[in-house]
Amino acid sequence: MELNFWKERWENGEIGFHQSEFSPYLDKFWDSLSVNAGGTVFVPMAGKSSDMIWFVQQGYSVVGVEISNLAVDAFFSENELQHRIEECSRFRTYISENIEMHCGDFFQLTEKDLSSVTAVYDRASLIALPPSMRDAYATHLKKILTPQSKILLVTMEYSQSEMSGPPFSVTQSEIEKYYQDEFEITLLNSTDILAENAQFKKRGLTHLNENVYSLVRR
Repeated sequence: MELNFWKERWENGEIGFHQSEFSPYLDKFWDSLSVNAGGTVFVPMAGKSSDMIWFVQQGYSVVGVEISNLAVDAFFSENELQHRIEECSRFRTYISENIEMHCGDFFQLTEKDLSSVTAVYDRASLIALPPSMRDAYATHLKKILTPQSKILLVTMEYSQSEMSGPPFSVTQSEIEKYYQDEFEITLLNSTDILAENAQFKKRGLTHLNENVYSLVRR
């Protein structure tokens, strides 16, 4: 699977993964990271997530990256955000007062692009990638983050034999494999959400846990 897979999903309007409401996990668990007020939050593979608006409302700035220009255009249009656009060889960057969105490949980001970031919100990135890409994703993320950065990570866990994904099942042991060399990993919450997600039940799942982790650098 290449990142263009998600670009094509947006082009075809296959965006059942998009959530129009703020994630309830933000109100419940964001404060557990103790991110300084006024800091900058990085949202990888951001789509047009309304969670970015939640961060702005809490006084944070946001840096996002998203492969689909349709998603980025829709985000700024639907939220009526005035912005300017800057072009470079790697990204088309949309800049508003509190949100900067890089339209392009996550793997082209550098430390300089995230120099102001103090926290990461990963609700849709790790679970969007197949096993063959997840290690590279985590390795690159650790490389480009500032030393003080903390991560709120949301994953799904289910029997991969029942559904192939995406979204993909990511176990705690896999998260530890990717991140425990640099981060203290804490499971904050685990909830079976299958009853509220009939589309996954139709795909054959018998359970679907949504897990929330905090990752704090040692």
